Amino acid sequence: MGDQQAVARVLLTRRTYAEEAGITLADRPAPLYQLLVLVTLLSTRIRAQVAVAAARELFAAGYRTPRAMEAASWQERVDALGRGHYRRYDERTATMLGTGARLCLERWHGDLRRLHREAAGDPAGLRRLLTNFPGVGPTGADIFLREVQTVWPELRPYADRRAVAGAKRLGLPAATDRLARLVDEVDFGRLASALVRVALGEESAGQISRSVAAR
Repeated sequence: MGDQQAVARVLLTRRTYAEEAGITLADRPAPLYQLLVLVTLLSTRIRAQVAVAAARELFAAGYRTPRAMEAASWQERVDALGRGHYRRYDERTATMLGTGARLCLERWHGDLRRLHREAAGDPAGLRRLLTNFPGVGPTGADIFLREVQTVWPELRPYADRRAVAGAKRLGLPAATDRLARLVDEVDFGRLASALVRVALGEESAGQISRSVAAR
């Protein structure tokens, strides 16, 4: 357990994908919508770092709320995605972002806390509602729930299959309840995000081991 906790402490020094995209996550409409935008970008077959860069460009252009995203022209969204080098799927994604913003405004009045209340905080219900957004499938819904558990505490501990795969690579428990015992409850979302990086090969088990040894 001691060695596993040392690994967990190293993982907690890594930034989440939301943080990398410049999102200060909070239970407020704008950051929750920004997380949805990031999830939409991460849901395509493209490297996570490209998706993060594209999200930063969209936010830098001022598209931080569903109203601003819908008000932007399709070409303006394409151009922002291009500046983030999100090119293979830029046209289709620009359309999905516009459609998703309209859905968010029309069904939840631009406030994903209403979606949260509609599902009564139930993970299965949240996953189902999130997949109503164009481009967001079950994997994308998992990304959203994995990151948002930081501010929606009733979801904790939430580990999707990629987080579990990362845990296995590092010799950490695959059972979510046992994995959660390695960190404080509030830190589990950060741990899960770091485990996904390992699962995706962004950081190897060897790199983590060397970081543990250096502490």
